[in-house]
Amino acid sequence: MADHTDSRPHPDSSGRRRGGRPDPADLRQLADSPVSLRRIARLFTPHRATLAVVVALIVLSSLVGLAQPFLVRHVIDEALPRQDLRLLLLLVGAMLGVAVVTAVIGVVQTWLSTAVGQRVMHRLRSDLFAHLQRQSLDFFTRTRGGEVQSRLVNDIGSMQGVVTQTATSIAANVTVVVGTAVAMVALSWRLALISLVVLPPAVLLTRQVARMRHRITGERQRRLADLHVQIEEGLSVSGVLLSKTLGASPRLTARFDETSADLVGLEIRSRLAGRWRMATMNVVFAAVPAAIYLAAGFPATSGGMTIGTLVAFIALQGTLFRPLMGLLNVGVDLTASLALFSRIFEYADLPVDIAEPDEPVRLDPRRVRGEVRFEDVGFSYDGERAVLSDVDLVVPAGGTLALVGETGSGKSTLASLVPRLHDATSGRVLVDGVDVRDLAAADLAGIVGVVTQETYLMHASVRDNLRHARPEATDVEIEQACRTARIHDVIASLPEGYDTVVGSRGHRFSGGEQQRLAIARTLLRDPAVLVLDEATSALDNETERAILATLDEVTRSRTTITIAHRLSTVRNADQIAVLHAGRVVELGTHEELLLLGGRYADLVRGGLVAEPAAA
Repeated sequence: MADHTDSRPHPDSSGRRRGGRPDPADLRQLADSPVSLRRIARLFTPHRATLAVVVALIVLSSLVGLAQPFLVRHVIDEALPRQDLRLLLLLVGAMLGVAVVTAVIGVVQTWLSTAVGQRVMHRLRSDLFAHLQRQSLDFFTRTRGGEVQSRLVNDIGSMQGVVTQTATSIAANVTVVVGTAVAMVALSWRLALISLVVLPPAVLLTRQVARMRHRITGERQRRLADLHVQIEEGLSVSGVLLSKTLGASPRLTARFDETSADLVGLEIRSRLAGRWRMATMNVVFAAVPAAIYLAAGFPATSGGMTIGTLVAFIALQGTLFRPLMGLLNVGVDLTASLALFSRIFEYADLPVDIAEPDEPVRLDPRRVRGEVRFEDVGFSYDGERAVLSDVDLVVPAGGTLALVGETGSGKSTLASLVPRLHDATSGRVLVDGVDVRDLAAADLAGIVGVVTQETYLMHASVRDNLRHARPEATDVEIEQACRTARIHDVIASLPEGYDTVVGSRGHRFSGGEQQRLAIARTLLRDPAVLVLDEATSALDNETERAILATLDEVTRSRTTITIAHRLSTVRNADQIAVLHAGRVVELGTHEELLLLGGRYADLVRGGLVAEPAAA
């Protein structure tokens, strides 16, 4: 399903099309997720008129192309023997006309079919992207990022072949095969009969050789993949360090040598198989015309055939082999195409765990007070083991709540319920008395701002990264947010200032600077509720004190929920909730909880909630 990585070749790869048999992976995909042809047809329904024109152009092009052998016959049998210059010019002109017409038709047909394919791909790609954006964090936690990208880019991109290759080639091949067969019978039914007898064994021989090459090539690709993995694992910094410290270098070298030696034999067999395939096809292309020439030499089978008819027949017969092979691979092509649709629909049909409310309650973010209430909240990721149980908390508007506890106690999960990164399994999370599940996602995002320890910056300028939170923000507002987050001076010192590109994942900045940018980005939205999940974990002591002083000023007018392991971050909170095994076991101020002498006091003494200087 969705948690595996796509490592298969695409349906337009030569290995799959030449093998003559559907890829087992495609068959498994269709067995697991069958595809309705009616559903596929609905994708192309808006373009049915264009597709009808495409099919008509394909048929017309194929039929016009069949005129060439007949024109050649007239040139050889009539124009040349009679020295009829006028007829010769007409026939040669007609031959050029056929070439021009088929070329123009081909261009128009390619344009139309590509346009249809691209529009269908665009619609699928956009719809799938929007659908995946609505998925919960759980989906992205259990799904490899490469798999999501493969579905969006590779699978949908390969669908272009469904329209421009599979569907059009079927129509073209059927037309050519039928038209050519009729034309061959019209020219000489005797030679046509001989061709029908000779072609089947020739086709079967070619397919057998192709299957052999497909099998060898598949094994070669697998061993190449093994080689790449061994290189990546054995010659990376981490891999070399591990092999040296474990004394595994000789074993890794021996394994690499074995894989490389296997590739030598497979490469030789693959090249020979390819050569055998070409040799077989060359023999077929030579043997069939030879048989026809031989038959034309016997009076019993020639039927008084002219030279022009023989040349025309040979030309027609030469156009029959490739489309016939194409039709024999229709099953492979269709299976590959259906497997693509199956993989795409598999994601398109994923249920949305955190759905938009049908009738959302409208809250103006500018008028929200910011009271947050947890009422008998419970949560489970798998429906069996409870991560949170019976949590009842109230954070008054403008108040601060600190969540502390051991790793795995449920702090981050509880905080994630406020911005609806997850939905409570039981109970409710309320903002100003409204269940967050009844708020539109855009309204909730305007009310609740989140800063986590995992800072993500896009490969864009500083200004664009900040405007991602609020596109309409002015330069003055951006600069003020950065001053508040104590990052303005760093940005201003750069040669390009706010136009500096942060680099992939923000590598141009240190971890602390990245977190300050994330804080500035959130402050730019001016949310009524702030959720800070280890938001100062990557900061040094001095910077953290400056940020905390700033946040103290900022949080006076907004509700703040803080998760931290540093005493300096939580000691001034209005309330501190101590979580253990998903339950709130203590609640009070720093002084109250110390006097209580319970779990919070143990955490402080044990260093789990300690001053940075003491760490």
